[in-house]
Amino acid sequence: MDLLNHLELGFSVAFLPINLAFCLLGAFLGTVIGVLPGIGPLATISMLLPLTFGLPPVTSLIMLSGIYYGAQYGGSTTAILVNLPGEASSTVTMIDGYQMALRGRAGPALAAAGLGSFFAGTVGTLLVAVVATPLTALTLSFGPTEYCALMIIGLVSSIALASGSLVKAIGMICAGLLLGLTGTDIYTNQPRFTFGIVDLLDGLDFVAIAVGVFGISEILRNLENEDLPRTVIGKVTGLWPSRDDLRRMIAPALRGTAIGSLLGVLPGGGALLSSFVSYNLEKKISPNSAEFGKGAIEGVTAPESANNAAAQTSFIPMLSLGLPATPVMALMIGAMTIQGITPGPNVIVDKPDLFWGLIASMWIGNAMLIVLNLPLIGIWVSLLRVPYNILFPAIVTFCCIGVYSVSNSPFGVYLIVIAGLVGYVTSKFECEWAPFFLGFVLGPLFEHQLRRAMLISGGDPTVFLTRPISAVLLAVAVVVLIIVAMPAIAQTRKQVFVEDQA
Repeated sequence: MDLLNHLELGFSVAFLPINLAFCLLGAFLGTVIGVLPGIGPLATISMLLPLTFGLPPVTSLIMLSGIYYGAQYGGSTTAILVNLPGEASSTVTMIDGYQMALRGRAGPALAAAGLGSFFAGTVGTLLVAVVATPLTALTLSFGPTEYCALMIIGLVSSIALASGSLVKAIGMICAGLLLGLTGTDIYTNQPRFTFGIVDLLDGLDFVAIAVGVFGISEILRNLENEDLPRTVIGKVTGLWPSRDDLRRMIAPALRGTAIGSLLGVLPGGGALLSSFVSYNLEKKISPNSAEFGKGAIEGVTAPESANNAAAQTSFIPMLSLGLPATPVMALMIGAMTIQGITPGPNVIVDKPDLFWGLIASMWIGNAMLIVLNLPLIGIWVSLLRVPYNILFPAIVTFCCIGVYSVSNSPFGVYLIVIAGLVGYVTSKFECEWAPFFLGFVLGPLFEHQLRRAMLISGGDPTVFLTRPISAVLLAVAVVVLIIVAMPAIAQTRKQVFVEDQA
């Protein structure tokens, strides 16, 4: 009954006109971003963060969430019609989706992606509603030592977000931790890492850095890519799949949803890994495995179901524990912090309207996405014909105006440029920024809880080992670090991503 009462509260919040409007806006923008190759939800959410400051917290998070799961829908459109993934998690979709389009079956391919995504998104949202509450109730009993240990698990597990060098991932996490401490010490009121710059007394602007790294640097990399212009498949007809197609879609959708729901909760899992694992599984067990790579509808349904289920369940650790499972969830935590909300289990107690309103909006948003993706397919095909050299100046201008409007200072714009150039250069050395932002977001929270724990214990560090829950969590962190560092695990994870790209 409690769950039904909570959902009643959530839908009463989600159905407010302003929240419905911004849910639709987020779903629409997410679809557009998913359709347009080379942008992605990370860059979009970063760029739109400044616009959310004047909105109520629940409204802003509903819109940002819509962008995230909307991009999972839209990315399949480009993958199927143009053989270019609009969003990273749709990379595997283009293997069979584009082949179906070449055979004149673009309509059923798009329908399979849309229906599979809708089913998985609905199930994933239900899991968020069911699992997040008991998990939150458990962590409400945590003290500062337990919170510290929990954040250490988050920081250690975030290494899994980087598919490259373990050393580089640790280096990026440490850089994020250090830069996250820039500004005025809340305990001593002394400036740290400011170098006499007044604009840094309040810390580095999270929005400006995110926009620079995920927006400007992404544009610079895209301008290097000569493969962006592609030939678009002509008019799409016959959207509804045949009875045989529907029969073949059921099992892959169920398996993809299960895989995505599980991997979405894990740090480093997310939509991208889920889609590849799901595709590989279907390729091995499907009775139609011989058709894979030639236009198998299972090869579209399974990964699209998986990436959408993962997109939904990645909200579980973010909402209940305050720990981001993906870089996008790190941005969501940043958005909550900017709105004056401390991420973690207290959100469900202090802000039940936000917690349950966000969950209810996911169901509404998934329903909106079906309407946006299938009947409006002609619009998305036309959008794919817009040259990128027309898009990127507008994107850069939008980034600068958005950040300047928040800080009313040119320093934020300078920070965008610096972060963009640094992000571009570090990408040449294969340094990934996802671990950096996880460290940047968790760093100040970790420091606050660590200093609280030391004050309470009188400076005794053994308190982390004498408290049972803290000791167990630290042991788990050590085990995770050992597992991630094992060469066999690292090689296996890398093979998951490259196996079907050759």
